[in-house]
Amino acid sequence: MEYYVELKLRGDDHSGGFSNGLTLCNGQSTKELVKYSEKEDSVIYINSNNHYVTLNIKKLANATEVYTSFENKGDETVTLEMLSSIAIKGIKADKIHRLQSFWSAEGKLRTETIDDLHLEPSWNRCGMRVEKFGNLGSMPVRKYFPFVVLENSETSDFVAVQLYIPSSWQIELLCKEDETLSLVAGLADRDFGHWFKTISKGEKFTTPKAVVAVGKSLYDVCHKLVESQNPNISPIDDDMGIVFNEYCTTWGNPSLENIKKIADKLKGKGIKYLVIDSGWYGKNEGWWASIGDWDVNYDKFPNGLKEVADYIKQCGMIPGLWFEFESVGRLSKHFNNTDHLLKKDGQVLTVGDKRFWDMADPWVIDYLSKAVIDTLKEAGFKYIKVDYNDTIGIGCDGAESLGEGLRQRILASQEFFRRIKQEIPDIVIENCSSGGHRLEPSMMELVSQASFSDAHEINSIPIIAANMHRVIKPSQSQIWAVMRKSDIEARIYYSIISTFFGRMCLSGDIYDLSDQQWKLIEEGIEFYKSVVDIIKNGKTIKSVNRVTSYNRPEGEQLVLREYQDKILAIAHRFENSKEPKLELPNNYRIKDEYGDLSSEFSAKAWLLEKII
Repeated sequence: MEYYVELKLRGDDHSGGFSNGLTLCNGQSTKELVKYSEKEDSVIYINSNNHYVTLNIKKLANATEVYTSFENKGDETVTLEMLSSIAIKGIKADKIHRLQSFWSAEGKLRTETIDDLHLEPSWNRCGMRVEKFGNLGSMPVRKYFPFVVLENSETSDFVAVQLYIPSSWQIELLCKEDETLSLVAGLADRDFGHWFKTISKGEKFTTPKAVVAVGKSLYDVCHKLVESQNPNISPIDDDMGIVFNEYCTTWGNPSLENIKKIADKLKGKGIKYLVIDSGWYGKNEGWWASIGDWDVNYDKFPNGLKEVADYIKQCGMIPGLWFEFESVGRLSKHFNNTDHLLKKDGQVLTVGDKRFWDMADPWVIDYLSKAVIDTLKEAGFKYIKVDYNDTIGIGCDGAESLGEGLRQRILASQEFFRRIKQEIPDIVIENCSSGGHRLEPSMMELVSQASFSDAHEINSIPIIAANMHRVIKPSQSQIWAVMRKSDIEARIYYSIISTFFGRMCLSGDIYDLSDQQWKLIEEGIEFYKSVVDIIKNGKTIKSVNRVTSYNRPEGEQLVLREYQDKILAIAHRFENSKEPKLELPNNYRIKDEYGDLSSEFSAKAWLLEKII
């Protein structure tokens, strides 16, 4: 296995082997590179036109960070059509693992063999075999996560790669000359992502980074990728406090009256954050189409937001507020403010009822600084939920290519996230994009928490929540447990125990629950608090799941997460299931348990400790 570089410059020959239109790899631009120097942390290549290409390699604790820089020291402007963040050749593998993702069904593991993907070399080694996948747009986790694992089942060797890219990306698996694979990944290229970039004399372009890990199991390499992430956690959020989000209580219709009612009910129950979700703004015409103005709805909050934020604080909780600040709804006064909205091919880009601010426009940043940051400051909110509910698609105007326009605008959005933190250093930021559409590392490193999914009450919640262990830190993965007055005991256990895969987020009919229902919830809160250190610092060592359909899950799931001398075991039953058998590891005993597994759609969790 060897790191190298792939690039494609405009005007250079494409590769043969029937690959043109499938890949931009292995063409003239790559073949003409000559190794100029090599150090432990970098390899520099040059070509005859005085272009310097640097492969940067940084050793992490249990993984390796890789990215590529292109510097034009020649006399002519050139156009990059593809530049890899990471390229590896000589990988021996017979299985490929990917994570598929759609709305409210994130992170489904897809495992295929080399035979399934038809990635065997041709009989005379002249035909290129290519498997190319990725995502286009501003929702980088849609269809697939920017993640892949290659497995050699004969030797139990695994190679995993995760891209840190918040916009369009691609991963390619290539086979030609022998039985090994090449893996090439990075920004979506000219063919796939409508991206090219001009580099003038003296200019330099650097790709987003990738992180690669090797190990002896799927969960081993996934853990190494996840532990390499370095999120900017707010100091007030380090204890993994519990969130109550009122969305599934008011369904986009919060008011002073109902928020006070919720706060009164939650007082003293161990909840740290009370988040006011969508609908606090606008003119009672629907939260979805009213985004963009961020004018307080005084019918709902007669004295503004400070009054309700203060009330939440008086009840012992930290107030939070929802925004979708990168978008503009159809009913917003800014919907036709076209000078500051994104365009594609000269036309304002409209997706359903949404348009998008040009986040690289100083006017927009000034407006949002007042509308968002000043609102948070003046009312005293210390938590912001940042939602993002549609995608720009292949790209936008504003640069030499649609893909480059997209890349620049998404980086500008990320700068606004940083600006929020600069202005309010201890604020807790939640990353939400219709749930999980932005669960990639460069976004996760900007925030304290993220919504794991928009799966609020469906039966697949524990499946999705367990999936997330492969790609994000459980300490950042906020999982919904929506309580209803109709919930039987098994349903309460099922919902509460699902949150043990990450951060607990409650919602629902909390003021209509019986004393017995509240007793079960409070017992779950206490159990959660007793295993927070395992959730936060542990390693997932086992995940057994035979579910195929997320809409009609059948079978059972058992997940074990270990930290020091303790193990958190989480079991869920679905339809047509049997009770999962918990086999205690040697020298372990059950210290505590919560839940019941006696029926379908039930759950149980155990805290195991080592006998000393």
